[in-house]
Amino acid sequence: MKKVISFDLDGTLVQGKFGDMVWHHGIPGKYAEKYGVRFEDAQRLILREYEIIGDANLLWYDVEYWIAKFGLPVSAHELLDAYVNHIEVTPHALEVLHDLKARYRLVLASNASRVFVEKEIAHAGLTDYFEYIVSATSDLGMVKKEERFYHGLATSLGVSPGDITHVGDHPVFDYEVPRSLGIECYHYNPSGKSNGNVINDLRELLRRL
Repeated sequence: MKKVISFDLDGTLVQGKFGDMVWHHGIPGKYAEKYGVRFEDAQRLILREYEIIGDANLLWYDVEYWIAKFGLPVSAHELLDAYVNHIEVTPHALEVLHDLKARYRLVLASNASRVFVEKEIAHAGLTDYFEYIVSATSDLGMVKKEERFYHGLATSLGVSPGDITHVGDHPVFDYEVPRSLGIECYHYNPSGKSNGNVINDLRELLRRL
């Protein structure tokens, strides 16, 4: 059986600007339009509401919850569609996935909600590279990719944790947590220097694997 290579999405295969635009500009912009307030005031209010909920709550990640909470006249898909031009693949991601797909089983293991994941991979042309896609928040009700996320991933794929290599940009949930389970991990940090299991260029995977 081929070894599994698991990838995080935001900050690893695609840049993070898309999500930032939806949360920090899209929702405040719609709020400002509906209630006739300045964008800056709407943004300040919205960001304060995000902080009140906090990222330990699943609702923090649920764009449909926020649309309903503020009574915004837009669907989640319409809101995300307005910012798809900000979806940008990270350097060399496509060539690396193309090379790895011929030799490994590729999966996408994201913390983002599924509506974001599906929009991003479709627009970026990534969908066909992965045999399995999982969202921690939407599919498993987890706010972070904790130990049971990776145990569940291995079980779903019919492999042991030692048969998985995971790549992601979060130093804890993409590196320390899976590494503690015996998963081979690479912390993708494009702004830093490659050192040990830290890589700043996805092409380094082709050599290290």
